[in-house]
Amino acid sequence: MNKISVEEFRELELFKNLKTETLLKLSTIGIKVAARKGQHIFRDKEEVNTVYIVLKGKISLYKLSENSNKKVIFILGRDKIINEVILDDLPSSINCEVFEEGELLTINRLDFLELMKEDFELTISVVNSLSIKVRRLYRQLKNTTPLKIEKKVAAKLWKLAKDYGVTTEDGILIDLNITITYLADLFGSQRETISRALGQLEDLKLIKFINKKIVIIDKDKLSYFFKGL
Repeated sequence: MNKISVEEFRELELFKNLKTETLLKLSTIGIKVAARKGQHIFRDKEEVNTVYIVLKGKISLYKLSENSNKKVIFILGRDKIINEVILDDLPSSINCEVFEEGELLTINRLDFLELMKEDFELTISVVNSLSIKVRRLYRQLKNTTPLKIEKKVAAKLWKLAKDYGVTTEDGILIDLNITITYLADLFGSQRETISRALGQLEDLKLIKFINKKIVIIDKDKLSYFFKGL
């Protein structure tokens, strides 16, 4: 079994305020596992008895429509709890797929609950994690109001640039291996529809593609475009 050291736990923002005693216990019960791109960690309605935390790479949480079309709800990176909702002992309510290869920390659900009772700072970390997800869902609901698809795509790219952007001489590079198909999954739309929307944004010189990655040429202009100001 691949254990994680107390020092490695201290490097994670999620655990920075925990007692040393708690970190020692976590290092005993926590196990590192490899996460392969495309691998499903768990599926909707499955019984899940493990808490998963991202150590490296990125994870996608998605739902399937009645027509089996993917709708991506979250992309989570390092230092994020994937499934804190299982602490209520109900089946999973979402699918979890590895978006970018990496590593996960796995902890038994009951062991994790015991540590939450012993160290209130861990409980605060879990509540904060849930709060962030709720706020993100609120923003997503706000963005479900009628908007042209190119504006929805522009808004999503702006958010991805904010979360995963790297400043380059060409603009802000979204440092994710995002395909048109995956963007379509983010919106629950057809691939052709998203391709046309990206083409429009490219024609407007708001974005460009470099080595199959998306670059935001001017973040402020992109924001101006989708807000319609």
